[in-house]
Amino acid sequence: MSLSAIKLCSLVTGALLLTALASAGSDSPPGIPAPESGEELSGGDTTVFDTSPKAFGFPARNVREEHRAAFFVGHSFFNENWVAAPASTAGRDGLGPLFNARSCSACHFKDGRSRPPEPAQPMVTMLMRISIPGLGPHKEPMPDPVYGGQIQGQAILGVPPEADVYVTYEEVTARFADGEEFSLRTPVYSIRNLGYGPLAKDVMLSPRVAPAMIGMGLLEAVPEKSLRSLADQQKRDGAGISGRINLVWDGTAGRTVPGRFGWKAEQPSVLQQTAGAFVGDMGITSSLRAEENHTARQVICAEQPTGGRPEVSDKILHAVATYSRTLGVPARRNWTDPTVLRGKAIFALANCTACHVPKLQTGDWPEFPELSNQTIRPYTDLLLHDLGEGLADNRPVFEASGRDWRTPPLWGIGLVSKVNAHTFFLHDGRARNLSEAILWHGGEAESAREMFRTIPKSDRNALIAFLESL
Repeated sequence: MSLSAIKLCSLVTGALLLTALASAGSDSPPGIPAPESGEELSGGDTTVFDTSPKAFGFPARNVREEHRAAFFVGHSFFNENWVAAPASTAGRDGLGPLFNARSCSACHFKDGRSRPPEPAQPMVTMLMRISIPGLGPHKEPMPDPVYGGQIQGQAILGVPPEADVYVTYEEVTARFADGEEFSLRTPVYSIRNLGYGPLAKDVMLSPRVAPAMIGMGLLEAVPEKSLRSLADQQKRDGAGISGRINLVWDGTAGRTVPGRFGWKAEQPSVLQQTAGAFVGDMGITSSLRAEENHTARQVICAEQPTGGRPEVSDKILHAVATYSRTLGVPARRNWTDPTVLRGKAIFALANCTACHVPKLQTGDWPEFPELSNQTIRPYTDLLLHDLGEGLADNRPVFEASGRDWRTPPLWGIGLVSKVNAHTFFLHDGRARNLSEAILWHGGEAESAREMFRTIPKSDRNALIAFLESL
């Protein structure tokens, strides 16, 4: 049987099952799963119970006393603005000379998710990664010879910023199977006001919004063998889903390891992710990333004073990493609601759970016992998947191709509107709501998208209600 025939068979079978669900009635309908014990505890024992606009900013409910001080120190340095050197606030100077933001929270507002700019405004809370064809010494992307690895739209006094990045959208309309019209917007990016001459002719662009910070330590605590097992299982299932580990360079370990963080799983640990954000986004060097974020061709940048070498101490770097690792995951809401349970069943029938794996187990992590041996419900496999040409940025990162993206965790996704006052999703925020985010899925997720497009509106609404409960 051909792959297209298998997909068609899957769609027909799914449609029949969903029809059965639709005709079953709302009082304990057959086929609707009962709530699982502990299902509301998305972060296991770390789960916090808050649904306010501050829901992403609490320490894990079981955080150890020995980590509380580091959590609050990290919280301070995560939220406070850094300043240019020299300054009287020596512990917070060294900003720039090129930067995207003055603080971590400028993009991760309330530890949440950033949004794309309005069409007439330049990027402020998201960024544009850039590279040219070729590989670095550890198979990392090759930076642009003038502008490096990302466009920095701000600079300290007396230094030209690199550029402004703008986005406009082209609307495309289509219809659900029941005739209801929907619209998807395709982003078109332009880089203007270049401060240091032209970009390389073959430069590759990848826009990125800042994801929510919750649960990062729990994801780091998932054993490598679990990721490999998930990848192997998907291959054995033969359902067109084939996740892969992105093998990336770990600067601390000095070797190649599985990536877990970033839109293409390009970072192996919270610590390295933190050090990369310090230098890449704010121009703050550390012992892990000792080189400034400007290139040799940006001569004026090299003439500026620094905040020391390194500019962020190991103590502060590790405190911010501890803060990021021990942010609590909010509990589920409405997980016993019949509509939500119906949506959960549809989510599984559409095989969304193949990539958005509902449940994982963390391993033993002596440094963070509060994160160890936890049953968590992040709805991710942390693997790379081909999501088709529609979402492709055509910019490879280590083992990730231009069509590959890491499965993003879905925990907390229903609280983004409350925490960050928007509902823009996907890696570049092009989706204006969860329905559009689903409809953008292609590649390995094409059959799941088509099932969503063809089921009745009541079932679509139930699926969205389920996602909003996470």
